[in-house]
Amino acid sequence: MRRRHGECSSYNQYDTSLWHRVLNSRRCRVVRKKMKKKIVKKVLEEIEKKNSEMQASNAVEDVAIEVGPVETFLNQILNEKPMRFSSEQLAACTRNYSSELGSGGYGVVYKGELPNGLLVAAKVLKVSSMNRKVQEAFMAEIGTIGRTYHVHLVRLYGFCFDASTKALVYEFLENGSLEKYLYGGDEGSTTSTRLEWGTLHSIAVGTAKGIRYLHEECQQRIVHYDIKPANILLTADYTPKVADFGLARLGGRENTHMSLTGGGRGTPGYAAPELWMAMPASEKCDVYSFGMVLFEILGRRRNYDPCLEGESKEWFPRWVWEKYEQGEIEHVVSCSCDGIVGGADREKAEIMCKVALWCVQFQPSARPTMSSVVRMLEGEMPIVPPVNPFHYLMESSGGSTISGLWSGTYQSSSRDTAGTELSPVE
Repeated sequence: MRRRHGECSSYNQYDTSLWHRVLNSRRCRVVRKKMKKKIVKKVLEEIEKKNSEMQASNAVEDVAIEVGPVETFLNQILNEKPMRFSSEQLAACTRNYSSELGSGGYGVVYKGELPNGLLVAAKVLKVSSMNRKVQEAFMAEIGTIGRTYHVHLVRLYGFCFDASTKALVYEFLENGSLEKYLYGGDEGSTTSTRLEWGTLHSIAVGTAKGIRYLHEECQQRIVHYDIKPANILLTADYTPKVADFGLARLGGRENTHMSLTGGGRGTPGYAAPELWMAMPASEKCDVYSFGMVLFEILGRRRNYDPCLEGESKEWFPRWVWEKYEQGEIEHVVSCSCDGIVGGADREKAEIMCKVALWCVQFQPSARPTMSSVVRMLEGEMPIVPPVNPFHYLMESSGGSTISGLWSGTYQSSSRDTAGTELSPVE
């Protein structure tokens, strides 16, 4: 059949338009595909850019996190070193020595305030008293406590060693020494300052931890040689801090004993027997002294006080042993706790009594370490029944032996001392 001309034109026009639509459709798909690729590429570039920025930011934060503690640590190290004050600086911080806290044979202690508001106690030594012994004590303070830091050790902030002024600058402790809370000391006491038994027990434990740090946790072992209530200072909340390192000695951990020169060390009544006799000295001297402090905490009195009347008029530590030996330790506890405390405190007092008896054993090897003392006081370690620590003393019904002991003259008994070799840690 033959097509008409018009029909052929229509068909041709239709075919052309259809062809154009097909081409346009293909072009759109190509364009859309290209656009999609561009968009995806752009998005990926944005994501990569943000990731790079985040990584850079994290790197900066990591550096800040690492550098911050290092700077703080270095600043703390620098601050922990004792500072050297000039005599002018010391006069300024004490306001020309206007507030006296106390005095002794070698100097006067003044209250002061550093420019940053920190309160201090400045012990100004008398230049006229700067003999060799005082110079050694001055260097001992800086050489021992100046390189240590512990919550139960008094902090040495600095010193002054000018031609006109020799001084040591310590942290200021608001409540003074334990001495005044036990029996008045030189500062006097009133019933308002009488400490509760729980507080006294905490003071005993804290003091033991301070001594333990000196003996066992320092880089170099430190022996104090003068532990007594006057050298235990108290913060505002009655946290104890061991003070006065003028007699202290540094020793390597490999050395079990230290050689001492110049006669006995320590305070009579607290000093261990070996410090006054031809016996080697060790950190067990401090254990003995701490035991004597425990007795005074138990009795809230001096261990030897001839002015007291009653059955405990004699030397208090030996009276405690006699009561313990007779099975009457409850009597000691009742006196210590005023008979009005609960069972928990009475148990702590009984533990303190046994620990004190172990600490003052005549043979140093029979005394516990300060780690064991802390564990026993905190009830974490059973206590072996103590043996008589005073059998080396001459039996005497009078007070001559006890007063002689208090003045530093120890007399050995002819009895065998083998019984004291038993240790609470065995």
